[in-house]
Amino acid sequence: MWDLESLSAPPQTHPADGFEEPGVRALFYEGLPFRGKPTRVFAWLGVPEVAGGERVPGMVLIHGGGGTAFADWVRLWNSRGYAAIAMDTCGCVSGGEPGARPRHGFGGPEGWGGWGQIDWPREDQWSYHAVADVALAHSLLGSLPEVDGERIGVTGISWGGYLTSLVAGIDSRFKLAVPVYGCGYYLDTCFAEPLANLTDEQRKRWMRWWDPSAYLCRARMPTLWVNGTNDFAYWLPATRQSCRAAGGPTTLSVRIRMPHGHEPGQNPEEIRVFADSILRDGLPLPRIISQGRGGNEVAVNYASSVDIVKAELTYTEDDGPWPERLWEAREAPLQRDGLVTATLPEGVTVYYINLFDERGLVVSTEHVEVEPAED
Repeated sequence: MWDLESLSAPPQTHPADGFEEPGVRALFYEGLPFRGKPTRVFAWLGVPEVAGGERVPGMVLIHGGGGTAFADWVRLWNSRGYAAIAMDTCGCVSGGEPGARPRHGFGGPEGWGGWGQIDWPREDQWSYHAVADVALAHSLLGSLPEVDGERIGVTGISWGGYLTSLVAGIDSRFKLAVPVYGCGYYLDTCFAEPLANLTDEQRKRWMRWWDPSAYLCRARMPTLWVNGTNDFAYWLPATRQSCRAAGGPTTLSVRIRMPHGHEPGQNPEEIRVFADSILRDGLPLPRIISQGRGGNEVAVNYASSVDIVKAELTYTEDDGPWPERLWEAREAPLQRDGLVTATLPEGVTVYYINLFDERGLVVSTEHVEVEPAED
């Protein structure tokens, strides 16, 4: 669907006069045509100070619904020793308020989801353009002399997490992907409702063209999925299916009632450590090797380069809508190195295990839905 050869070439850039932020620069880069007319994409770009001849890794940053390109997000990654680029995927520039960002004269299609665009030509729809915007940002970042183009990852928040899941199966140049909240399998998210308002043909077309589930099998890079138990938009079954569908190694980090938003979505320390472990030879996150259950007894095998200091059985006894379930946690005994066991309380409907390492980082097993016992 996308011409990846042309998207791999660095796009032409243009000044973004009137936009200034400390330590980063604003620019426009050329996107794909929209309705036959040229487009430009607004972005913030930042590179940390480097010694002569040194090349740093990079991150492409994809904002969520109501968001835009965020300069502070770029600076956050610059402070970690990464070059970074954050682009607006909806034809807007920085400023304004969520849902009312100022558009510019060379913008492409508006986001999000493109439910009302599904009968437009495919090359004019938002998801098509947003994926291309991300790939072009990747190409631009990797072309900088201070950046190692072979060490670039991607992360996105909410709708940006959706796009991260999507582009991971399309742009194989990325060395890692971190979707936060967002994932594929939209029929198992809050977005099942707008999909239900489409005709059967439109819904099937959207799922075939734009749902990450159609592409994740091609995502060979390591992927970290970050979410909360009660996310209003992206529910745990969709996250689990996405994690299973990805074609490369996957890691889960699911915290109880993690807030949904740009600031909580950009700051989890697990994201930085995951990126460092792949792009800067840092110590990796703990790894779940296997999980199993016999009756009410649960066991998890893991491997870790740093000490695991605590494990928790995280569970709910509710079976209503996923965002409304009450989740609780109780300590799960650490047995010999690499083994955690736990006993399920009566009435548990869903559970998973969280491992906490000495750095305070969390890695999770898949959640398991418990069938009620027969009378």
